[in-house]
Amino acid sequence: MRKIICLTVAVLFALSGVALAVSANKTIQFKESPMGTVTFDGKIHKDAGVTCKECHNDGMFPKMKQGTVKITMDEIYAGKLCGVCHDGKKAFEAKANCNRCHVKQ
Repeated sequence: MRKIICLTVAVLFALSGVALAVSANKTIQFKESPMGTVTFDGKIHKDAGVTCKECHNDGMFPKMKQGTVKITMDEIYAGKLCGVCHDGKKAFEAKANCNRCHVKQ
């Protein structure tokens, strides 16, 4: 019985490590935009004091999986998705700073 408990604790600890491995140091690239590739850098957002749950919630990006939400500039300019923060007040304004996110190869 003791071995089973130890094994269960070890498995839960390992799984929690996997969950934590998707850290703020992760980058994700979105290559579909004709304006250029967008690289989301979790470290930049973490260093700015943003937590994962501020964006990954039911109203914005409910799943931490790329491609589950269609991101458009119209949505961002309307103050949705990335535009919730990138409005020129909390973070740089998306509309006036295309090249901060979109990089042509």
